[in-house]
Amino acid sequence: MASFILWLHGSGDSGPANESIKEHFTDPVFKNTKWGLPTAPSRPITINRGAVMPAWFDVTDVPITSQSVRHEDEVLKAVKDVHSMIDKQIANGISPTNVFVCGFSQGGALAIASILLYPKTLGGGVIFSGSMPLNPSIKEQTPILWLHGTDDKIVLFEAGESGSKFLKELGMNCEFKAYPGFGHSLMDEELEYFSSWLRSRLLSSGGVQQRRGCCSQM
Repeated sequence: MASFILWLHGSGDSGPANESIKEHFTDPVFKNTKWGLPTAPSRPITINRGAVMPAWFDVTDVPITSQSVRHEDEVLKAVKDVHSMIDKQIANGISPTNVFVCGFSQGGALAIASILLYPKTLGGGVIFSGSMPLNPSIKEQTPILWLHGTDDKIVLFEAGESGSKFLKELGMNCEFKAYPGFGHSLMDEELEYFSSWLRSRLLSSGGVQQRRGCCSQM
């Protein structure tokens, strides 16, 4: 059965620049996986003195902490765009339980906001070095994996911890995985865990048929 992974990059980056992430998804369970790697619109960024770069919404301060405030209207507009991408895949026949929304940094913040505000339960969400851009009091059943380096100086580790705690207080299934010594970047160790986590989600949901005796569920 087909699945869909939507990857949302961080500010100043692009979708095509993240193509190499796919190299970690060579397991046969991902044979029918489609990828979406969109690039955010270019916009002036306040923290960079108005310099124009790809970003899902404005960045007004760095480092990002658990108390950082975003422009809610900008976040909601980006969420609407993400929802349109998800809706398109579901309309094309992919089950919502086989849709995964993932992202790094600002893309991770957008991913969790999009999941919380989406009207259907999805297969999962994976947040790398992200934070909570909104605090909606919505109980959502989509499982979340949150990965964060303890030495992150751009999105502070406490912002990740706080976001994970908030989700758990909502009653969500959120696994928080700390990486000692890691900064604000994507590391192979994180990406390998990302791949194995998505593999286990697909297998447990029944979204992928497995040959008896071939592979064991993780």
